[in-house]
Amino acid sequence: MSRRGSIHIIMNAPNPNPTVYDLLGGATELRRLVDQFYDLMDSVPDYAPLRAIHAPDLNPMREKLTDWMSGWLGGPALYDARPDATCIGHAHAAFTIDAAMRDQWVECMNRALDDCGTSEEVQARLRPPLAALAEFLRNH
Repeated sequence: MSRRGSIHIIMNAPNPNPTVYDLLGGATELRRLVDQFYDLMDSVPDYAPLRAIHAPDLNPMREKLTDWMSGWLGGPALYDARPDATCIGHAHAAFTIDAAMRDQWVECMNRALDDCGTSEEVQARLRPPLAALAEFLRNH
């Protein structure tokens, strides 16, 4: 086997330590999850208070959350390259995020995970840090 051939094999070898981003299915599945999250927020009456703190046009938020979650889950750090990137805590400081709002966000995200058919393995790895993130952003 040529040296070039062995490099080809190594480069195409599966990642022995895939990230949650990889396990989720990469960019396409992440975007599908974020879209489902915002679709639910926009249409389910139980999430009306959560929807109310967002701008009428959710498309910019879909882009921002997808980019942020990409890096957070171990994929490309897209959010950091954005000119409008800011600290996640600072970005949410202007909103009243109490326990009820936190719980709506977590429930909406968990439902999006279910609706997208996300594997149990990925859900088990995602749900605790998502809940911790929501708790971190709670400011009331």
